[in-house]
Amino acid sequence: MKKKILVIENDESILEMVSYVLKEEGYEVKAYHTQKWLFEHVEAYKPDAIILDVVRPTAQGTEICRTLKANPKTKHIPVIVFSTHLKVMETIKRVCADEVVPKPFDISQLISAVEIQLAS
Repeated sequence: MKKKILVIENDESILEMVSYVLKEEGYEVKAYHTQKWLFEHVEAYKPDAIILDVVRPTAQGTEICRTLKANPKTKHIPVIVFSTHLKVMETIKRVCADEVVPKPFDISQLISAVEIQLAS
């Protein structure tokens, strides 16, 4: 059975590219360009991992990740965060993310992060 990845990315071109690459690697992918309805998508899809774009280097920007990790139904799901903000990258892994992939990213870096998180 294919591993399921849920991707939330604000930039539609990055969303399309990440979806394509993950599908080519053999994953089943659901991709959305907005965080709206994220929790409903997680509940319905039951992903094996979540890739989440965190735009703002604020507490609000990391709140979705924190909420996922605080919920008993979703805390086991690895969360891989994309971000261009140094402040987010420095703190979010301590706070809630299982892995952080800085933007811009190399495809092999993304695939490696997904493989590592799904193997643990």
